[in-house]
Amino acid sequence: MTAIVSTTTNASQLSDGRVAVSARKLLINNRWVESETGKAFTTTNPATDEEICQVSEADAADVDKAVRAARAAFEGSWRTTQASERGHLLHRLADLIESNADELAALESLDNGMPITIAKAVNIPATVSCYRYFAGWADKIHGQAIPIDEGHVCYTRREPIGVVGQILPWNFPMMLQAWKLAPALATGNTVVMKPAEQAPLSALRIGELVVEAGFPEGVVNLLPGYGPTAGAAIARHMDVDKIAFTGSTEVGRLIMEAAAQSNLKRITLELGGKSPNIVFQDADLDRRPHTFGLFFNQGQTCTAGSRVFVQQQIYDQFVERSAARARKRVVGDPSDPRTEQGPQIDQSQFDKIMNYIESGRTEGAKLVCGGERIGDRGYFIQPTIFSNVRDETKIAKEEIFGPVMSIIPFKTIDEVIERANRTSYGLVAAVWTSDIKKAHAVANSVRAGTVWLNCYNLLDARAPFGGFKQSGIGRELGEDGLQQYTEGKTVLLKL
Repeated sequence: MTAIVSTTTNASQLSDGRVAVSARKLLINNRWVESETGKAFTTTNPATDEEICQVSEADAADVDKAVRAARAAFEGSWRTTQASERGHLLHRLADLIESNADELAALESLDNGMPITIAKAVNIPATVSCYRYFAGWADKIHGQAIPIDEGHVCYTRREPIGVVGQILPWNFPMMLQAWKLAPALATGNTVVMKPAEQAPLSALRIGELVVEAGFPEGVVNLLPGYGPTAGAAIARHMDVDKIAFTGSTEVGRLIMEAAAQSNLKRITLELGGKSPNIVFQDADLDRRPHTFGLFFNQGQTCTAGSRVFVQQQIYDQFVERSAARARKRVVGDPSDPRTEQGPQIDQSQFDKIMNYIESGRTEGAKLVCGGERIGDRGYFIQPTIFSNVRDETKIAKEEIFGPVMSIIPFKTIDEVIERANRTSYGLVAAVWTSDIKKAHAVANSVRAGTVWLNCYNLLDARAPFGGFKQSGIGRELGEDGLQQYTEGKTVLLKL
C-alpha cells in the first residue's frame, strides 16, 4: 500500500484505494496543535519501511496542557451533561466510524500492517460495536437503595473518576482505543490518551471524528509520543485520576510504580500472555484452532495461543496438519484482499521474533516449517512451527508476539492443567474437545481471565476481558469494564 503525503487536514481514501495522509498534530481542547517543543517523529509503513508522514511528538509540557484542558472540561459541564446526551454523542461517533469505514480500514492497514480483510471484517465492526454498547450504558448507570436502621435512608451512587489517562498499544490501535475511550466517556470522565508511536494514525483520525461528532472541548485529548516521555508524564501526573494501559507486563510494572508514587491513581492494566491452547484427542481438527489462535494478526495479539498442548494420540497428525496449513498461508501486501498475514510492526519487533526462533533451534526444539524472513524489505516472517518443545525453553515460557507456534505433547487432563498453569501469565486459554464435561473441567481449573471452548479469539463488547496473575489488573468491556471508570459513593440521611 502506498501512502501519499498530502496537504489535506484529514486522511482520505483515493479512487485507487490508497490513503492520502498529511502530517499530524496533537489534539488538545478540540484543537489540532504542534507539540510545545516542535518535535515530530516518523510513522512508517511496515510492509515497505517507507515513511508515511510526520507526527507531532508530545512530551511532559503537552501532557500538562492536555490535563488542564481535561480537568476544566470535567469540572465544567461534562460530568453534569445529561447521561442520554453522552450516549447520543457516542452513537454519533459510531455512525461516523461506519460512514468512514473504508478509509479507516485502509489507514489501519497502512500504518499497522494489518491485512485489509481483517481491518474491514473484524477491526471496524468490533470498534463500532464497542462504542454502541457503551453508548447504551450511559443512561443506565445507577447505585442502590440499602435498607438500614429505622429512621435513616442509605443509597449509593456511581460517579465518574475524573481525568483518565489512557495509553494504547500498536497491535489493534482503533479497536483498543474504543475499549478505553467508550466506557470512560459513557461514565462522564474526560480523557488524555497516548496512541502508540508505532501506529498512531487511526487513533488521530478517530480524534477528528470525535470533534465532528460534537464532543465538547477538552473531553478527549490525543497526544502521540513515546512511552518514556509522554506516557511516563501521564502516569506520574498529579491531576490524572486513573490510568488505563494495554501493553507489556514490564511497562505495566512501571505504570503501577508511577501511580503509587504520585497520587495513588486508579489503574487498569491489560498485559501480556502465554496462553495455553489445549487440544484433546477427540477434538475436531478441521476447525483449525491452532492456525487462527496463533497466526491471527501476525501473532501480534496478547491472546495468541502460543503454547499448543496436543494429546499424544493425535500429536503427529496435528503437527503435520498444522504445518500444511501454515505453509499455505498467504503472506504479503496487507492491502491485498488475498493476504492472510502481513508484516510485523517494525524492525525491533522483527529482530525480537527472529531471536526467539533462533533460541528455539538452539534449545533443541524441532523446526517443522518457517523460521525465515520473506523478501528483502518490510518485516515479513514465515509462519513458524516448532514441535517437541519442552516447557522450560524460552519459546514455551516467554511472550513472543509473533507468528511462532510451539506444539507440546501431553498425556492426561490432570497433567495438562498443571502444565498450562505453570506460567506467570493468565490472560486466556482454550480447550478443544467433543466432551463437554472435560471442557468445563479444564475451564474451571485453568487460571485465566477468559477460557474459550471449541472456539478462539471470540471477543464481545458485552463480555468482560482481562487477566489473572501478571496478565493484568481489572477488566475491560462489559459491565465490569464500565465500573472501572466509576467511584462508589455512599449517602446516608437521618430522617
